[in-house]
Amino acid sequence: MKRIKQTERTQIVGARMGEERALYGSHGIDVIDCSFDGAEDGESALKESSDILVERTFCNLRYPFWHDTGLTIRNCEMTELCRAALWYSEQIEISDTKMHGVKALRECSHVRMEHCDVISPEFGWSVQHLHMNNCTAEGEYFMLRASDFALSQVCFRGKYSFQYVQNGVIENCELNTKDAFWHAKNVTVRNCTVKGEYLAWYSDGLTMINCKIIGTQPFCYCTNLKLINCEMHEADLCFERSDVDAEITTPVISIKNPRSGCIRLPRTDEWISDDPLAQCTVIFTESH
Repeated sequence: MKRIKQTERTQIVGARMGEERALYGSHGIDVIDCSFDGAEDGESALKESSDILVERTFCNLRYPFWHDTGLTIRNCEMTELCRAALWYSEQIEISDTKMHGVKALRECSHVRMEHCDVISPEFGWSVQHLHMNNCTAEGEYFMLRASDFALSQVCFRGKYSFQYVQNGVIENCELNTKDAFWHAKNVTVRNCTVKGEYLAWYSDGLTMINCKIIGTQPFCYCTNLKLINCEMHEADLCFERSDVDAEITTPVISIKNPRSGCIRLPRTDEWISDDPLAQCTVIFTESH
């Protein structure tokens, strides 16, 4: 049964709401200890709403937060059945929340997330101004075409992450991924561990500082690539056709035809230079 308190804001406490558009077009309400669930199987519970607080609420139905402005979500659970939970919304704060439905966040802007657990394929597509702190995340095509973002203390596991992103900063994160940063533009990665295959192909303006980079065939076909004080492990056929300025503190297995710039590293087991267009300078800091 719904219990509504009339204060400066309307509070809905302890309600189960399963009907279609249960709170459609609401403004200035608090939804506390509720559930969007039930055999009615309704969609779009809070669509077209503004100035909304949702706290300790169970979300088990589709599309609850579309076209919303001024949305705060705390200590909530979005299940696998809560598909496409947040689309086309802005001015969002999410904390201590499980986001476990596919496509959980898309085409939103000015989003802050803290202490969240994300298990969501196709998360974060075309999101602008996402700040994500101290979260865990898992999925495929994570953050596709996102822009103006900042991630800190995020532990991510998945495939095909950060493709076509622009203007981002990633700090103190652990990324266990594959094909990350393809076509990324103007992204800085600092104090991170990045593990994966074929990292950052076709990127432009990618800078990695004090990072541990693990995996085969990284950084091919890049422009304006910069590595500062980075480790590279299991790295073979690196930098093919790339414009690169790199300071690497560990040996690499092989370097293949970097196009221009300068690479400084202790040594490499193999330096492949069979392309006349490959004019990059390689400087060994140990006897080779």
